[in-house]
Amino acid sequence: MTGALPALPVLLPVLGAGLTLFPLSHAVVRALSTGVLTLVLACEAALLVLADTRGPQALHVGGWPAPLGVTLVADRLSALLLTVSTLVALAVLVFAIGQGTAEDRTPSVVVFHPAFLLLITGVSLAFLSGDLFNLFVAFEVMLAASYVLITLDADENRTRAGMTYTIVSLTSSLLFLSLIALVYAATGTVTLAQLGPRLAELPDGLRGAFALLLLTVLGIKTAVIPLHFWLPDSYPTAPAPITAVFAALLTKVGVYALLRTQTLLFPRTDVWTLLACAAIITMIVGILGAIAQDDLNRLLSFTLVSHIGFMLFGLALFDARGLTGSILYVVHHIVVQAALFLAAGLVVGRTGTAALHRMAGRWPPGVLVIALFAVPAMSLSGIPPFSGFVAKLALLEAGVAQGGPVAYVLAAAALLTSLLTLYAMTRVWTVAFTARAAGHREEPPPEPDTPAARPSGTRFMFAAAAGMTVAGIAIAVCAGPLAELGERAAEDLLHPRDYRSAVLGEGDR
Repeated sequence: MTGALPALPVLLPVLGAGLTLFPLSHAVVRALSTGVLTLVLACEAALLVLADTRGPQALHVGGWPAPLGVTLVADRLSALLLTVSTLVALAVLVFAIGQGTAEDRTPSVVVFHPAFLLLITGVSLAFLSGDLFNLFVAFEVMLAASYVLITLDADENRTRAGMTYTIVSLTSSLLFLSLIALVYAATGTVTLAQLGPRLAELPDGLRGAFALLLLTVLGIKTAVIPLHFWLPDSYPTAPAPITAVFAALLTKVGVYALLRTQTLLFPRTDVWTLLACAAIITMIVGILGAIAQDDLNRLLSFTLVSHIGFMLFGLALFDARGLTGSILYVVHHIVVQAALFLAAGLVVGRTGTAALHRMAGRWPPGVLVIALFAVPAMSLSGIPPFSGFVAKLALLEAGVAQGGPVAYVLAAAALLTSLLTLYAMTRVWTVAFTARAAGHREEPPPEPDTPAARPSGTRFMFAAAAGMTVAGIAIAVCAGPLAELGERAAEDLLHPRDYRSAVLGEGDR
């Protein structure tokens, strides 16, 4: 029974998506979607325990061994990210149900739930893929589902943003497919467990070109500056729950792919200067872009771009400490970014605007809403004792332990970015929550998601946002065990013998 576990995070959402297409009542569809994600979460938690205690879990689909067939592999890193991602997806789904994103219009309820479940299918497949081609397929599944979600009941601006997102993603996909073809022509395989040793036999120039092309492809999907331009124009236009799940998961899938492929296919023994420069630029330029924004969602989107640099920080160091810091930061950021965007949805719903300067002239959104925004904002800024502080401290310790000019500059850039993030979050607090406009403060009319209009739905929204906030606090409380798990996952990345053995059955064949 445990041998089939790696298939369930992919299979169950697909089956759920198919069932939601039947002419069922809204209540049944809601129950089906949440039930499927709850079951998937339980399976992934069990998979995480198995991967941590017994080593990587591999499933050869159809009984065909690698490299002949499709292999799904769950090690500590992929199982951990699967579990956290599905937890966030479940909270976002509850928020969307409460807000009415999926059900305000009849066509939306037919499309939202299957598209959302297919998005989770793509995310799960990306984390479990044992070869480059199925990783490409996973990105395409995510692209198709995310385009549907981002253009649900879209106006002209959202349609334009969705087209930009799709065109950039398709361009990246074409580059990725070309890379897969070139790698297969040069090595005769696309199985990740086989590619490392075979790529090592290629000339250094060709191997370096493959590494650079893969970095470019995944840099687009991860929104690394200067390949980030599509994200701030696309994410803020979608409804709050859609933006939250995109911000929490999609870029992290790209980060995971970078961690997996660069350590497995292109191992290094020293600091990767090129990636370190990309991390520094991403951190600094991204947070400066956030400070310049007046729209709350665009501000958070630029902050998202900036903090991708923290995840690249640890990978650029290419040692166990750095990778542990990156893993901790990815886990922290998935939860905290979702909490911020869900809280921002509550703020916008209560004030009736996403423009900070206009929020200052309206009634504050309420103490609970402010608290739900403030806690993840402090965590993102690295204020102790929240999870952001724990993750950033791990990265800074790794940089100091590594030593050298590049590592010290990375650490300095991380500190500066944290201070600027705190300034950006303080600016939101000051302008939107505490500022008082001269004269009469305009009170916005009740929105569809305010307590006056949707009391039961609002409870779901608050519960989802509060759940993500509590999850972020739990990461800080469990920092010790989580850091130990991250260390073991980092060692797996640097020494992939067990991974290759699980896939190929013969060690490092």
